[in-house]
Amino acid sequence: MRRSYDTITHMTKSIPPVRKRRIYTPALKFKIVIEAIEKRDMATVSRRYGVGASLLTKWKQTLIDAGHLVFETKSNKGIEQLNKQIARLEQMVGQREVELSLLKNFTDFYASPNTS
Repeated sequence: MRRSYDTITHMTKSIPPVRKRRIYTPALKFKIVIEAIEKRDMATVSRRYGVGASLLTKWKQTLIDAGHLVFETKSNKGIEQLNKQIARLEQMVGQREVELSLLKNFTDFYASPNTS
């Protein structure tokens, strides 16, 4: 059973077009969220900028959760990174000490004269 051209054309017209994802800059996200907080009306702001209300709520929560990071100094971030690097290097040194100790034990064992 073959489908007619009209049936196939009708079927393809009912498929909605694929929407292209919009990419929002961090500055625009911040502006939109601040406006939503100031106006206390998420629905109006989301319609104004064409952003879904759930996405706007997600951005707002992200700002609330990570907003304190803006006030951290670069030296604090640098200190954290250095502390992580120090811990990693100390772990590597500890591993090398264990390996060296094992090698010394093996060489002493094989270098010692046979008593049998």
